Amino acid sequence: MKNLTSNEIRQMFLEFWASKGHKVEPSASLVPINDPTLLWINSGVATLKKYFDGTIIPENPRITNAQKSIRTNDIENVGVTARHHTLFEMLGNFSIGDYFKEDAIPWAWEFLTSPKWMAFDPELLYVTYYPEDESTKRIWLDKVKLTEDHVVPVEDNFWDIGAGPCGPDTEIFYDRGKSFQDLPDEDPEMYPGGENERYLEIWNLVFSEYNHQADGSYEALPHKNVDTGMGLERVVSIVQDAPTNFETDLFMPIIKKIETLSDGTLYGQDKLTDVSFKVIADHIRAVSFAIGDRALPSNEGRGYILRRLIRRSVMHGQRLGIKRLFLNQLVPVVADIMKEFYPEVKKEQDFIIKVVSNEEQRFQETIHEGQEILQEVFEKMSAEKETILKGKDAFKLYDTYGFPLELTEEYAEEKGFTVDEDGFNEEMQSQRNRARAARQVDDSFSVQSTVLVDIVVPSDFVGFTHTRVHSELSVIVSDDELKELVEKGDTAQLIFQQTPFYAEMGGQVADHGIIQNEDGEVVAKVTDVKRAPNGQNLHKVEVYKEIRVNEEYTLLVEESRRRNITKNHTATHLLHQALKDVLGTHANQAGSLVTPEHLRFDFTHFGQATSEELVEMERVVNQKIWDALQVETIETTIDKAKEMGAMALFGEKYGKEVRLVQVGDYSLELCGGVHVQNTQDIGLFKITSESGIGAGVRRIEAVTGQAAYEYFRTKENELLEAAHTLKVQKTKEVTPRIQQLKQELKNSESEKESLKAKWMQLESQSIFDHVAEAGGVTYITYQTKNQDMNALRQLADQWKQKAHSDVFVAASELDGKVSLLAAVSKEKIKEGLKAGDLIKEIAPLVGGGGGGRPDMAQAGGKNPAGIPNALKQVSIWLSEK
Repeated sequence: MKNLTSNEIRQMFLEFWASKGHKVEPSASLVPINDPTLLWINSGVATLKKYFDGTIIPENPRITNAQKSIRTNDIENVGVTARHHTLFEMLGNFSIGDYFKEDAIPWAWEFLTSPKWMAFDPELLYVTYYPEDESTKRIWLDKVKLTEDHVVPVEDNFWDIGAGPCGPDTEIFYDRGKSFQDLPDEDPEMYPGGENERYLEIWNLVFSEYNHQADGSYEALPHKNVDTGMGLERVVSIVQDAPTNFETDLFMPIIKKIETLSDGTLYGQDKLTDVSFKVIADHIRAVSFAIGDRALPSNEGRGYILRRLIRRSVMHGQRLGIKRLFLNQLVPVVADIMKEFYPEVKKEQDFIIKVVSNEEQRFQETIHEGQEILQEVFEKMSAEKETILKGKDAFKLYDTYGFPLELTEEYAEEKGFTVDEDGFNEEMQSQRNRARAARQVDDSFSVQSTVLVDIVVPSDFVGFTHTRVHSELSVIVSDDELKELVEKGDTAQLIFQQTPFYAEMGGQVADHGIIQNEDGEVVAKVTDVKRAPNGQNLHKVEVYKEIRVNEEYTLLVEESRRRNITKNHTATHLLHQALKDVLGTHANQAGSLVTPEHLRFDFTHFGQATSEELVEMERVVNQKIWDALQVETIETTIDKAKEMGAMALFGEKYGKEVRLVQVGDYSLELCGGVHVQNTQDIGLFKITSESGIGAGVRRIEAVTGQAAYEYFRTKENELLEAAHTLKVQKTKEVTPRIQQLKQELKNSESEKESLKAKWMQLESQSIFDHVAEAGGVTYITYQTKNQDMNALRQLADQWKQKAHSDVFVAASELDGKVSLLAAVSKEKIKEGLKAGDLIKEIAPLVGGGGGGRPDMAQAGGKNPAGIPNALKQVSIWLSEK
């Protein structure tokens, strides 16, 4: 075995598969692009799903990658076990309908055992296979020449996640030797593939042979695929002879840095503190990569996961004696470790540090609140003589404040309590179920459509320069079958040799239009256009007259619709650059939609754009429109485009040849859409809304051209109507008139409050005369109408000044709702009476709830009829106390 670094192992893997004719794909963004079924990219194959289900045919059917991935379904195991991580790297090689088992298995063996490559000792490698998969077993025995005792049948070796491609798999294990054996030889789990520490799984080769149909049946796939995954962290731990994945060059520099920040605690001295070192090292890797890929902390979705990872790290930092901000100091360490293959972390380092620092600071400000809540829980348990902390209380601390269960258990143990772990786990499972239900439940893969996959006829898109062409019809697909003709009333999908119709892509909607025959008759209406698996534009049509393959037709795009689309598309490019100019370079595109009616642009940003910023963006875009900038397209290589500084959709994959859209000297973006020839063609640009749509993602909606004009006309009509209502002659007088009315209303409210105060003073003279007594406590109750909570507080202040009784309770009905207030004197508070306890007792009787300080508490309710009973309950409660 060679002595290699993690970077050398990763590079060696990619070089090996490149030597076998594979295209090396870069690691995709952790944030899935156009895949609502995934919260994170969680495997090497996750970014290649469209190749595997036949939606798109790749240029090269042989692909290899090193894919950063995140899995958080068992986050509580991180740091406790030897190999659980939130972020990990999956090395993979893939065959899309090309080579299969006969090549994949020997090549995997060659990479692992050849002196040129990894040079593992073959005697230390074992493999498992699906018992019914005799062909895989035969290849291992006959072609690779393994002995029978190194080939183990395992019933679980079948990869199947529901409808779509599936098939048997074969796993490769490394024997780490007796020193790692944690079970006796006779234990049923002591074998390659069992739950033990000696035999470490390093590679899984999945052979997609079948389509799992919706009805549960299995059919042979027309195009068989290979999907493999080798965990980099595991292989590195073997090569570097590390007890766990954490003692490798992927993690130890982070752990060493944490040691310098701790209170002198060192890694390897104590199992409990070692867990904290590992958790922090693991989580900061995941957080750094995720934020670099533009995921931001929040209270939902992937943002919620990031917030949890940061908060867990802070809590584990406290266990190591780290009381100040520290995670930001670990980001550069992560960047340095990974910079050779993942330069984006180094590039985005300042941005990542800023986000982490903000989030850590925010948590430091709230962490004491969690500790106070835990202390209150302990006090309540002591008072009620309970010894077990409820699972739901422990989970609330975990979920809201980032308290790991083990940390809560430590605090509990110090006080002589234990924690209901089963109850905690039930709450955890319930949360997972809620999260799963909140996400879409689409199948991870689609069932292959053999008809579309096999269509390879050429079809050229000429719509950049033409909206009308004569072209021969090459393919008709109807009811998932190839047809020679379709008749009136049918729906079909058509492929022509040439087409001016744009297929939906890159946020731009598809063109609509009509198809005519040689006699000029409309034979079909084009309602949608998609890209076929092999790249042709696939026209979805409603058939009006018979259509036949190999005949000539005229294709006409609806020009007015196309003009509006081009205006909106070019406007998105101007807006993108304006966002960066006004908000900062971190404001990157996170999605877009370009329709004839409007444009929608999603972008990453910390908070809401201010009205001043929106005005400035709008001004900038309109200025570029009025500057009449020429719009040009350039076809070049992806490397040349990057040299030119072109903006690209973050996380998107591009081919070697790309199309650049340049707007004067202002904007330069990679884009395959249609655009105006000059910005003055856009006419006018107006932002109609700005809103938040998710974790750190904002959305701007806007209109251009005629739609912008109509927007202003609508607003003008609304202003004229307001002027009419306010009885002013000119629209410029609307604002002064509104300000005048506001002042008059303010004066009226002030006068009203003054009269109310006088009334209250007069009223109180009789209220406070009616003092009752219960349980040795004097009290006054008062019921009124049409008074808000502020009026009740004024009464309470008067009661307190005169010390009329020990307790004062007032209730008022206003607009069908109840305001309830309770106050207790200082002397009775010392004896244990609390206004908050009283209000909690009586508020349910008016259909509400509330709380407050010991001296004053308030509540709201929805049942005015319950006020008398609530006030009667005061006497009962005081008597019991």
